[in-house]
Amino acid sequence: MTAASGELLRAAREGDREAMDAMVRENSGLIWSVARRFFGRGAEPDDLYQLGCVGFIKAVRGFDDGFGTQFSTYAVPKIAGEIRRFLRDDGAVKVSRGLKERAQAVRNARQELEQRLNREPTLSELSARTGLSPEDIAACEIATAPSESLQRETGEDGFTLEQMLSDTGQEEKLLEYVALREAIARLPDRERTVIALRYYRGMTQSDAARVLGVSQVQISRLEKRAVEKLREELR
Repeated sequence: MTAASGELLRAAREGDREAMDAMVRENSGLIWSVARRFFGRGAEPDDLYQLGCVGFIKAVRGFDDGFGTQFSTYAVPKIAGEIRRFLRDDGAVKVSRGLKERAQAVRNARQELEQRLNREPTLSELSARTGLSPEDIAACEIATAPSESLQRETGEDGFTLEQMLSDTGQEEKLLEYVALREAIARLPDRERTVIALRYYRGMTQSDAARVLGVSQVQISRLEKRAVEKLREELR
Protein backbone atom coordinates (compact mmCIF):
# COMPACT_ATOMS: atom_id res chain seq x y z
CA MET A 1 0.00 0.00 0.00
CA THR A 2 1.39 3.40 -0.95
CA ALA A 3 1.57 6.30 1.49
CA ALA A 4 -1.23 8.04 -0.40
CA SER A 5 -3.52 5.00 -0.30
CA GLY A 6 -2.66 4.53 3.37
CA GLU A 7 -3.77 8.07 4.12
CA LEU A 8 -6.97 7.51 2.14
CA LEU A 9 -7.69 4.34 4.12
CA ARG A 10 -7.14 6.13 7.43
CA ALA A 11 -9.42 8.99 6.39
CA ALA A 12 -12.14 6.56 5.31
CA ARG A 13 -11.80 4.60 8.54
CA GLU A 14 -12.25 7.82 10.51
CA GLY A 15 -15.55 8.62 8.78
CA ASP A 16 -14.56 10.72 5.75
CA ARG A 17 -17.34 9.88 3.28
CA GLU A 18 -15.45 11.17 0.22
CA ALA A 19 -12.47 9.04 1.19
CA MET A 20 -14.74 6.02 1.57
CA ASP A 21 -16.27 6.63 -1.86
CA ALA A 22 -12.78 6.88 -3.33
CA MET A 23 -11.74 3.65 -1.63
CA VAL A 24 -14.73 1.81 -3.09
CA ARG A 25 -14.03 3.21 -6.58
CA GLU A 26 -10.34 2.36 -6.45
CA ASN A 27 -11.05 -1.18 -5.25
CA SER A 28 -13.98 -1.90 -7.55
CA GLY A 29 -11.92 -4.50 -9.42
CA LEU A 30 -11.10 -6.33 -6.21
CA ILE A 31 -14.75 -6.36 -5.15
CA TRP A 32 -15.84 -7.71 -8.54
CA SER A 33 -13.16 -10.40 -8.47
CA VAL A 34 -14.57 -11.72 -5.19
CA ALA A 35 -18.20 -11.36 -6.30
CA ARG A 36 -17.53 -13.41 -9.45
CA ARG A 37 -16.75 -16.44 -7.29
CA PHE A 38 -20.42 -16.55 -6.35
CA PHE A 39 -21.97 -16.17 -9.80
CA GLY A 40 -24.62 -18.78 -10.64
CA ARG A 41 -25.89 -19.27 -7.08
CA GLY A 42 -29.29 -17.64 -7.48
CA ALA A 43 -28.39 -13.97 -7.02
CA GLU A 44 -27.85 -11.38 -9.71
CA PRO A 45 -24.21 -10.30 -10.32
CA ASP A 46 -25.02 -6.68 -9.57
CA ASP A 47 -26.57 -7.66 -6.23
CA LEU A 48 -23.45 -9.66 -5.37
CA TYR A 49 -21.28 -6.66 -6.17
CA GLN A 50 -23.40 -4.38 -3.97
CA LEU A 51 -23.08 -6.88 -1.12
CA GLY A 52 -19.35 -7.01 -1.76
CA CYS A 53 -19.28 -3.23 -1.35
CA VAL A 54 -20.96 -3.59 2.04
CA GLY A 55 -18.33 -6.13 3.09
CA PHE A 56 -15.57 -3.88 1.78
CA ILE A 57 -16.85 -0.90 3.79
CA LYS A 58 -16.96 -3.06 6.91
CA ALA A 59 -13.37 -4.09 6.19
CA VAL A 60 -12.29 -0.45 5.92
CA ARG A 61 -13.94 0.40 9.22
CA GLY A 62 -12.52 -2.64 11.01
CA PHE A 63 -8.96 -2.67 9.66
CA ASP A 64 -6.08 -1.98 12.01
CA ASP A 65 -2.48 -1.47 10.90
CA GLY A 66 -1.51 -3.59 13.89
CA PHE A 67 -2.99 -6.68 12.24
CA GLY A 68 0.30 -7.10 10.39
CA THR A 69 -1.41 -7.82 7.06
CA GLN A 70 -2.04 -5.92 3.86
CA PHE A 71 -5.45 -4.28 3.73
CA SER A 72 -6.44 -6.29 0.65
CA THR A 73 -5.60 -9.53 2.47
CA TYR A 74 -7.90 -8.46 5.28
CA ALA A 75 -10.65 -7.16 2.96
CA VAL A 76 -11.10 -10.22 0.72
CA PRO A 77 -12.54 -12.55 3.41
CA LYS A 78 -14.73 -9.70 4.67
CA ILE A 79 -16.16 -9.17 1.18
CA ALA A 80 -16.66 -12.90 0.65
CA GLY A 81 -18.14 -13.33 4.11
CA GLU A 82 -20.80 -10.70 3.51
CA ILE A 83 -21.85 -12.42 0.29
CA ARG A 84 -21.77 -15.91 1.84
CA ARG A 85 -23.91 -14.79 4.77
CA PHE A 86 -26.42 -13.27 2.40
CA LEU A 87 -26.66 -16.46 0.35
CA ARG A 88 -26.63 -18.76 3.37
CA ASP A 89 -29.42 -16.87 5.14
CA ASP A 90 -31.45 -16.85 1.92
CA GLY A 91 -31.47 -13.08 2.15
CA ALA A 92 -31.54 -12.61 -1.61
CA VAL A 93 -34.66 -11.31 -3.20
CA LYS A 94 -34.91 -14.33 -5.43
CA VAL A 95 -36.26 -13.41 -8.83
CA SER A 96 -37.98 -16.59 -9.93
CA ARG A 97 -38.38 -17.70 -13.51
CA GLY A 98 -42.11 -17.03 -13.25
CA LEU A 99 -41.54 -13.48 -11.99
CA LYS A 100 -39.05 -12.80 -14.78
CA GLU A 101 -41.55 -14.11 -17.33
CA ARG A 102 -44.30 -11.88 -15.92
CA ALA A 103 -41.94 -8.89 -15.97
CA GLN A 104 -41.14 -9.60 -19.63
CA ALA A 105 -44.86 -9.87 -20.39
CA VAL A 106 -45.39 -6.46 -18.76
CA ARG A 107 -42.58 -4.92 -20.84
CA ASN A 108 -43.98 -6.40 -24.03
CA ALA A 109 -47.50 -5.20 -23.21
CA ARG A 110 -46.25 -1.71 -22.36
CA GLN A 111 -44.37 -1.42 -25.66
CA GLU A 112 -47.37 -2.68 -27.61
CA LEU A 113 -49.80 -0.30 -25.88
CA GLU A 114 -47.44 2.68 -26.18
CA GLN A 115 -47.21 2.12 -29.94
CA ARG A 116 -50.97 1.67 -30.28
CA LEU A 117 -52.03 4.52 -27.95
CA ASN A 118 -49.07 6.83 -28.59
CA ARG A 119 -48.78 7.46 -24.84
CA GLU A 120 -47.86 5.74 -21.57
CA PRO A 121 -50.55 3.15 -20.81
CA THR A 122 -52.40 3.33 -17.52
CA LEU A 123 -52.01 0.54 -14.98
CA SER A 124 -55.59 -0.53 -15.60
CA GLU A 125 -54.81 -0.89 -19.32
CA LEU A 126 -51.68 -2.88 -18.57
CA SER A 127 -53.62 -4.98 -16.10
CA ALA A 128 -56.31 -5.74 -18.69
CA ARG A 129 -53.68 -6.61 -21.30
CA THR A 130 -51.59 -8.90 -19.08
CA GLY A 131 -54.19 -10.25 -16.66
CA LEU A 132 -52.03 -9.07 -13.73
CA SER A 133 -53.15 -6.75 -10.92
CA PRO A 134 -51.60 -3.25 -10.76
CA GLU A 135 -49.79 -4.28 -7.58
CA ASP A 136 -48.33 -7.37 -9.30
CA ILE A 137 -47.16 -5.20 -12.20
CA ALA A 138 -45.37 -2.83 -9.82
CA ALA A 139 -43.82 -5.77 -7.94
CA CYS A 140 -42.49 -7.26 -11.20
CA GLU A 141 -40.80 -4.02 -12.21
CA ILE A 142 -39.21 -3.42 -8.80
CA ALA A 143 -37.96 -7.01 -8.42
CA THR A 144 -36.31 -7.09 -11.84
CA ALA A 145 -35.06 -3.48 -11.96
CA PRO A 146 -31.28 -2.90 -12.10
CA SER A 147 -29.56 -1.19 -9.20
CA GLU A 148 -29.05 2.01 -11.18
CA SER A 149 -32.73 2.71 -10.47
CA LEU A 150 -31.39 4.23 -7.26
CA GLN A 151 -29.83 6.99 -9.37
CA ARG A 152 -32.72 7.37 -11.84
CA GLU A 153 -34.26 10.83 -11.67
CA THR A 154 -38.00 11.23 -11.31
CA GLY A 155 -39.34 13.08 -14.31
CA GLU A 156 -39.28 16.88 -14.01
CA ASP A 157 -38.55 16.76 -10.25
CA GLY A 158 -34.96 15.60 -10.75
CA PHE A 159 -34.80 13.63 -7.48
CA THR A 160 -33.46 10.10 -7.13
CA LEU A 161 -34.53 7.51 -4.60
CA GLU A 162 -30.97 7.51 -3.25
CA GLN A 163 -31.16 11.27 -2.65
CA MET A 164 -34.60 11.00 -1.05
CA LEU A 165 -33.41 8.38 1.43
CA SER A 166 -29.87 9.55 2.11
CA ASP A 167 -29.10 10.81 5.59
CA THR A 168 -25.87 11.12 7.55
CA GLY A 169 -24.51 7.63 8.13
CA GLN A 170 -26.70 6.05 5.46
CA GLU A 171 -23.99 5.30 2.90
CA GLU A 172 -23.69 1.65 3.89
CA LYS A 173 -27.45 1.19 3.88
CA LEU A 174 -27.74 2.72 0.44
CA LEU A 175 -25.19 0.24 -0.86
CA GLU A 176 -27.51 -2.53 0.28
CA TYR A 177 -29.69 -2.36 -2.80
CA VAL A 178 -31.31 -5.68 -2.00
CA ALA A 179 -32.29 -4.48 1.47
CA LEU A 180 -33.99 -1.50 -0.18
CA ARG A 181 -35.97 -3.77 -2.49
CA GLU A 182 -37.08 -5.85 0.48
CA ALA A 183 -38.16 -2.70 2.31
CA ILE A 184 -40.18 -1.57 -0.72
CA ALA A 185 -41.81 -5.01 -0.91
CA ARG A 186 -43.14 -4.51 2.64
CA LEU A 187 -44.90 -1.24 1.76
CA PRO A 188 -48.69 -1.24 1.34
CA ASP A 189 -49.72 -1.97 -2.24
CA ARG A 190 -50.66 1.60 -3.14
CA GLU A 191 -47.44 3.11 -1.75
CA ARG A 192 -45.31 0.44 -3.42
CA THR A 193 -46.97 1.17 -6.76
CA VAL A 194 -46.30 4.90 -6.42
CA ILE A 195 -42.60 4.23 -5.65
CA ALA A 196 -42.41 1.97 -8.71
CA LEU A 197 -43.89 4.62 -10.99
CA ARG A 198 -41.91 7.53 -9.56
CA TYR A 199 -38.46 6.02 -9.04
CA TYR A 200 -38.35 2.93 -11.25
CA ARG A 201 -40.30 4.34 -14.18
CA GLY A 202 -39.06 7.93 -13.65
CA MET A 203 -42.51 9.51 -13.87
CA THR A 204 -43.55 12.92 -12.58
CA GLN A 205 -46.24 13.02 -9.91
CA SER A 206 -48.71 14.25 -12.53
CA ASP A 207 -47.92 11.34 -14.85
CA ALA A 208 -48.18 8.85 -12.00
CA ALA A 209 -51.53 10.37 -11.02
CA ARG A 210 -52.84 9.95 -14.56
CA VAL A 211 -51.66 6.35 -14.76
CA LEU A 212 -53.26 5.51 -11.40
CA GLY A 213 -56.37 7.57 -12.01
CA VAL A 214 -55.99 9.70 -8.88
CA SER A 215 -55.03 13.31 -8.11
CA GLN A 216 -51.49 14.66 -8.01
CA VAL A 217 -52.06 15.59 -4.35
CA GLN A 218 -52.85 11.95 -3.53
CA ILE A 219 -49.67 10.82 -5.26
CA SER A 220 -47.66 13.38 -3.29
CA ARG A 221 -49.11 12.16 0.02
CA LEU A 222 -48.57 8.48 -0.82
CA GLU A 223 -45.00 9.13 -1.93
CA LYS A 224 -44.15 11.13 1.18
CA ARG A 225 -45.59 8.42 3.42
CA ALA A 226 -43.70 5.69 1.55
CA VAL A 227 -40.35 7.51 1.67
CA GLU A 228 -40.74 8.11 5.42
CA LYS A 229 -41.39 4.39 5.96
CA LEU A 230 -38.35 3.44 3.85
CA ARG A 231 -36.14 5.80 5.86
CA GLU A 232 -37.30 4.11 9.06
CA GLU A 233 -36.71 0.63 7.57
CA LEU A 234 -33.16 1.45 6.51
CA ARG A 235 -31.97 3.10 9.72
